[in-house]
Amino acid sequence: MRARIEEIVFDCSDPARLVRFWAALLDAEPVDRSPDWSYIDPPGFARIAFQRVPEGKAAKNRLHLDLNGGDVAAATAEAEALGARRVGEVVTDAYGDFQVLRDPEGNEFCFVSG
Repeated sequence: MRARIEEIVFDCSDPARLVRFWAALLDAEPVDRSPDWSYIDPPGFARIAFQRVPEGKAAKNRLHLDLNGGDVAAATAEAEALGARRVGEVVTDAYGDFQVLRDPEGNEFCFVSG
């Protein structure tokens, strides 16, 4: 069997708010299907959806998105202006740079270069 990724779904408390953060970050149009479900279709990527769940985030994500935003520092500053929070400092190694951030509901993601 071969499968393909149809969409990636984030559990969250406020889909309409979170979809707008990710839409701005990924240059996509937010769609609110219902108060409990919103999504974006970023250019060149699978759909990213946001579903309301009753429980809050309790631990580090087991899966996160790595985004190439060009200049890591500039992309980080833009994401922070949208409501992201930086986690630690930029890490540089032989393969490039990365910065860990959290979206407005605490989901980790990274900006990477290299």
